[in-house]
Amino acid sequence: MQVIKQDQVQEKIIIIRNQKVIVDTDVAELYGVETKRINEAVKNNTEKFPKGYLFSLNKQEKDELVENFDRFRKLKHSSASLKVFTEKGLYMLATILKSPKAVETTLASI
Repeated sequence: MQVIKQDQVQEKIIIIRNQKVIVDTDVAELYGVETKRINEAVKNNTEKFPKGYLFSLNKQEKDELVENFDRFRKLKHSSASLKVFTEKGLYMLATILKSPKAVETTLASI
């Protein structure tokens, strides 16, 4: 298993709404799962993601992301709603996914 380094996580952190967050597609890449697995975990455990754990981007925020970060260009024409996770949200997601890589990635984000 590849060890996740702190700088790999740090380079995925962006500031949106004055909060440090990681976009669901980046979380999926770091955790070694598909983005749909991240979204399923959130959908099936809504009570574990109260306000402040994650939020969905509006169209303007999504457009700015696509414009400013090359890694999001593939999302330009996507109609999917992007979710972003705060640090608390990442911790909760790691406990739900229960994968060693998710835990390792979350610990590297500290």
